[in-house]
Amino acid sequence: MSTGQTRRDLTATRTRRAERRAHADFTGGVYGSMLAASVVVGVGAGDLESFPRLRLVLLLLCTGLAFWLGHVHAQLFGARMAQRSLDRRAVLEVCREEWPIVKAAVPPAAAVAVSPLLGLDVQGALWLALSVAVAGQVGWSTAAARSAGASWRLVTVTASVNLLLGLLIIVLKIFLTH
Repeated sequence: MSTGQTRRDLTATRTRRAERRAHADFTGGVYGSMLAASVVVGVGAGDLESFPRLRLVLLLLCTGLAFWLGHVHAQLFGARMAQRSLDRRAVLEVCREEWPIVKAAVPPAAAVAVSPLLGLDVQGALWLALSVAVAGQVGWSTAAARSAGASWRLVTVTASVNLLLGLLIIVLKIFLTH
């Protein structure tokens, strides 16, 4: 095999990996943001007892981690196992690909953590976290569409759909807590 062919193969492999990583980042980000919003909806301020903000921060981060582990497990023992044997590199690659699920939980958790600085009570912190999660969901989906080279019309459609999904989650919170 020639040096030119080897370089082309290496370049093609790197390109495929970068494309998979970008896809995983956006998919996991949208999913993780929606998951974080759902966690906030499922929690009422009274459910958090003492240290409610700390409990909510931990709940958001631990839920993100639990779902990340679930996705890693599903990838490794579902699709990946059928395609190739598992080795350390494959496991680390899947862990990296699914990490955006956890990353998406960080902004809503950070919003809860800084909510006292904004003068918000626990109920206000819940609403702030929910708003940040929905904004993240719209942002991740918009970034995915732009990265894929979608037209501005399609970017607008995907952002709108994700905003509507986020508003549906907000409506659920309103009806579940009142």
